[in-house]
Amino acid sequence: MIHSFAAAMSNELQNTSSLNAAAGTLNFPDVQNSSPVRTQDLRPLTVSPWDIALCVTGTLISCENAIVIAILFYTPTLRAPMFILIGSLAVADLLAGLGLILNFIFVYILNTEFITLISVGLLIAAFSASVLNILAITVDRYLSLYNALTYHTERTVTFTYVMVVVIWLVSIVLGLLPVLGWNCLRNESNCSICRPVTKNNAVVLAVTFLLVFALMMQLYLQICKIAFRHAQQIAVQHQFMAISTTKGVCTLSAILCTFAMCWMPFAMYSIVADSSYPIIYTYATVLPATCNSVINPIIYAFRNPDIQKSLWLACCGCVPTNLSLRPRTSSDV
Repeated sequence: MIHSFAAAMSNELQNTSSLNAAAGTLNFPDVQNSSPVRTQDLRPLTVSPWDIALCVTGTLISCENAIVIAILFYTPTLRAPMFILIGSLAVADLLAGLGLILNFIFVYILNTEFITLISVGLLIAAFSASVLNILAITVDRYLSLYNALTYHTERTVTFTYVMVVVIWLVSIVLGLLPVLGWNCLRNESNCSICRPVTKNNAVVLAVTFLLVFALMMQLYLQICKIAFRHAQQIAVQHQFMAISTTKGVCTLSAILCTFAMCWMPFAMYSIVADSSYPIIYTYATVLPATCNSVINPIIYAFRNPDIQKSLWLACCGCVPTNLSLRPRTSSDV
């Protein structure tokens, strides 16, 4: 997905350096399938700082989500539907992080069409699964409040597994599209800002994201309404519930704003721009989008008291006394 960014940047740097090079020293790559600068005398490769930033981000994403997956895997008590979805989100973000690292390696070492398609497919599948898992977590929070009496049943667990399977099937299909021919390698004029994804394919993905975000806003609005209604029904704890509900609304707002700030610039830019636009604008919108996978473990995993206790036990063998002993339900934010 990021292949075209580094390739095009390498072309610009290569053309600049070639003005001062002796004739026959440089082997110029094909403009349509550019690769990092290669010289007969093995000159050092010129690496884009943006690609380094994406690779570092991918490393951070991988480390964070690997910790989350390890905690969920080795803690038998963390098997509720909420933790199933958190685990699925962590797997998606882990694959996204590994995809960014592999993309960096592929662009500068193994730059071929097939490798490019595999790298793009992995990134599309991983980030699609990440966004869809966030939507699934929102749905789970809504159901835990709307159907509070029947939520903790085997039916909910089954529904959660069905959601996870559907999410990954859809994501895998989206990731396979470039490999199956939905790419612009044979027609550069049809490329989007993320070569080799076609412009039409990028627009479809961006519009799908906007629909997912709109659905999340609607669900969180309903969650807020239910929470306020519950607060009004508990007269004895009215003051406590008012404070707690207000805090929850602020947290929901922060989650939505963070999600929008990370993904909205890239989605909107994918709709209006194409491969002819300056590369720096693409980098500037892609980097915040990838940072969403850095923030996800903090929002959905490390804030959870049960996961915090497991992490403290794994690292220190003890649990701080000030850590909440109340298990957090999926409706908590």
